[in-house]
Amino acid sequence: MFARRTPLSPPAAPLRRLAAVALLAGAGAAAQAAAPSTFGTIVGNAVLCLDQIDNAYFHAYLSTSFGPAYKREGGAYWFKADASLWGAAITDVIVSDDTSALTFVGVVADTTPEKIDEAIVAAAGLHYKKIDASKYPVRESSPGSKIVYFRTKSKVFCAKYKPLPPGNK
Repeated sequence: MFARRTPLSPPAAPLRRLAAVALLAGAGAAAQAAAPSTFGTIVGNAVLCLDQIDNAYFHAYLSTSFGPAYKREGGAYWFKADASLWGAAITDVIVSDDTSALTFVGVVADTTPEKIDEAIVAAAGLHYKKIDASKYPVRESSPGSKIVYFRTKSKVFCAKYKPLPPGNK
């Protein structure tokens, strides 16, 4: 009725878990992970400044969803993404590291700022205003998210000042 284990035989469940982890690790190296079904709600709302920003939470979420960050640069961890927000292809997701004075979450969209602005208005109803008169103007929404030029692409992000650590009030 029950399989009999000897004191030296390993339990089966941990071995199956190890095999599954090894299989997933190999699969992750071979192909980029697709975005989870919660990506639009969790990352999309944070990037538009419609939700809380906690860089530790987002780092864990992105690591679980896409694997480890492929680089750490400019005060941020960079994750490759196979995702879509507001009908636009997302190539990268960034989250602030602890060296940054701000806590932020952002995405790199494979489209121009003009087109991502239109897509966000159509999908989320959030409007952006140009806040400077430069050749490459920064756009800002009333909740505080920004759209900026990033080479031939766009960055959409929400940045907040870090809260004081507990006990420093």
